Amino acid sequence: MKTEGISRRGFLRVAAAVGAAFAIEPTLNKVQAAEQLISGKHIVKNPDMQYRTLGSGPAAFEVSALGFGVMGMTYNRSQYPDKKMRQRVIAEAVDHGVTLFDTAIIYGPLNNEEFTGEALAPYKNRVNITTKFGHEVIDGKATGRQDSRPETIRRYCEGSLRRLGIDSIPMFYQHRFDPNTPIEEVAGCIGDLIKEGKVQRWGLCEVSSETIRKAHAVTPVTAIQSEYHLMHRLVEENGVLDTCRELGIGFVPYSPLNRGFLGGCINEYTVFDTSNDNRHTLPRFEPDAMRQNYRIVNVLQDFGRTRGMTSSQVALGWLLHKAPWIVPIPGTTKISHLEENLHTFAFVLADSEWSELERRVAAIPVVGDRYNAEQQKQVGH
Repeated sequence: MKTEGISRRGFLRVAAAVGAAFAIEPTLNKVQAAEQLISGKHIVKNPDMQYRTLGSGPAAFEVSALGFGVMGMTYNRSQYPDKKMRQRVIAEAVDHGVTLFDTAIIYGPLNNEEFTGEALAPYKNRVNITTKFGHEVIDGKATGRQDSRPETIRRYCEGSLRRLGIDSIPMFYQHRFDPNTPIEEVAGCIGDLIKEGKVQRWGLCEVSSETIRKAHAVTPVTAIQSEYHLMHRLVEENGVLDTCRELGIGFVPYSPLNRGFLGGCINEYTVFDTSNDNRHTLPRFEPDAMRQNYRIVNVLQDFGRTRGMTSSQVALGWLLHKAPWIVPIPGTTKISHLEENLHTFAFVLADSEWSELERRVAAIPVVGDRYNAEQQKQVGH
């Protein structure tokens, strides 16, 4: 049942947000405060955090300038601490002003969403969770196929809402392009979910400029999520960043530290847990490739040494400097690394310094492909 253009779910969201608005900012107009909570424009901000806007117009989404990738808390990053410590890291991120937390159905599968929902349950009015659909999961197991048919998207949406413990998904990404489902159908389905209040915004991952344009024409896209860092700058060359700039779409770099490599904490001697880490399958993480690529880490370390920065801060600072609508989502299971990442905001460098870094890194050829052949087939459509 709908009244005055708002669904029952949407009405409940507004009602809940109004209650939160009274608690958060009693001096403001309560309806306005509720609308800001729903849109992701939080009333209370951490003065030590910087904020950025992904997307534009109705699709705009104000978030912390650094987000948090939750994947490694349970999936694909070898061993991890116990739940209590992982929840403590999440709590520290929230206390430092991080408002954007990223997960996906395929991570686990499913258990990463469950962990994210539980860890962020105490902070529902202070954070936004983004998740992703597209990879087929049957009976809790990944099949390796893509399925973005509208009926599947709806089923995955309901599952994500349940696991995350929320009434509406702040941003729902298509994780990988489905060659059997036109992107216009995907965009249309998401548009319907937005009207119903189950989804607030949407995005795409690892797609071409052409796909972005087709999708955006049906339902405005808030953000594109793709791998982007000093060792992988394809989005600068294939038109994706230019398309985002032209259409007013945000960009969210995943693996901004190249799966930990640019932080200098892994090298050719690192042993990955083959039962819970995909890096041993990636050509760029073979021992010989890492040995040669470590020269790039050395450049970042040398560059940062005279500026008081770690190599991680150099890598993140470079991305933040690229455009005000870029929001990296580094992940970690360590409070020390979280604080290190967030301290990146303390450093302000001149354009000429970042250009110098780019020249030094570009002089070193990157050894090894970022994905194996099968995974590479899933990107760039």
